[in-house]
Amino acid sequence: MEKTSHNILKKIEDLKKEIKILKEENAKTKRNLMWKVRKLEKDKVLIENEKMRLDRELKSLRGEIERFRTPPLVIATITEVLEDSKVVVKSSTGPHFVIGYSRFLDDKELEPGARVALNQQTFSIVNVLPSEKDPIVTGMEVEEKPEVSYGQIGGLEEQIVEIKETVELPLKRPELFKEIGIEPPKGVLLYGPPGTGKTLLAKAVAHETNATFIKIVASEFVRKYIGEGARLVRGVFELAKEKSPSIIFIDEIDAIAAKRLKSSTSGDREVQRTLMQLLAEMDGFEARGDVGLVAATNRPDILDPALLRPGRFDRFIEVPVPNEDGRREILKIHTKNMTLEEDVDIDLVAALTEGASGADVKAVCTESGMFAIREERPIVRMNDFLDAVDKIMGVERDEEMRKEAGVMYG
Repeated sequence: MEKTSHNILKKIEDLKKEIKILKEENAKTKRNLMWKVRKLEKDKVLIENEKMRLDRELKSLRGEIERFRTPPLVIATITEVLEDSKVVVKSSTGPHFVIGYSRFLDDKELEPGARVALNQQTFSIVNVLPSEKDPIVTGMEVEEKPEVSYGQIGGLEEQIVEIKETVELPLKRPELFKEIGIEPPKGVLLYGPPGTGKTLLAKAVAHETNATFIKIVASEFVRKYIGEGARLVRGVFELAKEKSPSIIFIDEIDAIAAKRLKSSTSGDREVQRTLMQLLAEMDGFEARGDVGLVAATNRPDILDPALLRPGRFDRFIEVPVPNEDGRREILKIHTKNMTLEEDVDIDLVAALTEGASGADVKAVCTESGMFAIREERPIVRMNDFLDAVDKIMGVERDEEMRKEAGVMYG
């Protein structure tokens, strides 16, 4: 009997162990299944995202295919605007057409000279195209209103008066010329040594007239291929008319306007074609509107006579190296915001910089400030100006001038 009880108890213990092992295996299996479920859920999200991406790509490709199936448009130029939503256009293929246009297009954009796109089958206007301008023209230096004023220019009082009469008055008060019965000057040529303020004069008159300032260096008109330079000249004048009132400033005009010689290379002939286009634009076969032309050079002796005749450049303004009074005014302008010691003698600095251009005088002021910064001083001394004159103007000459002035410096 005892043996039987013992066997029963042993079986119960064995069953308990088996039940415990089964529970552990079930828990492990459950954990594995839960991990697989979570993994499947992540895979499902990834697959759904990939499906959405592929759907978008498919839609984009279908749109691209539709665009390829769309027939090409014909480019045309409007020559005349008629009534009842009709215009006359000259297509790129040659013939002229009288066509209608969509009521969704802006009437103001549909003017003679505008480029439009036509449907190849119905020849109706589909879209108005942007103006055909060279990227070089649209990317050139254009300032809506320069910050330079007459008050920032020293020593050029006579030149300021002349450029006011020649450029500012025709733009601001054209009625004066109508009352007198004369045509305003078409162009102004500024000539003089480098750094004397020719560009500043042009910017200042643009500031005073609230005109757009279009600056281009004449060498940018020189191009490799035939006709490119002339096209750029036309583009500049068209841009000036669009942004009128405006002032075109051509710096270093001698780069394309040198005297024409009998013997020349193919490159010289291309430069001459560019010059002839400039002459044609200045002659004003088409009214330029509120557009002033200012050019600058430091070599007026080599310019072509055709450019200098009346009707093209009507006024010649010499911009010389400033005298002592002019240099004093320039120094006052550039030292206005500088922190100066009381012993700084502007008159003496003006005397020491004899023969200096306006740019040289400005460089003296900047260099004197750099000497103070180098020594970590918050104020500029007279010795800084003397050292700056030495550096900018040349040591030997300035030492002699200092000795004559009886100046002691360290």
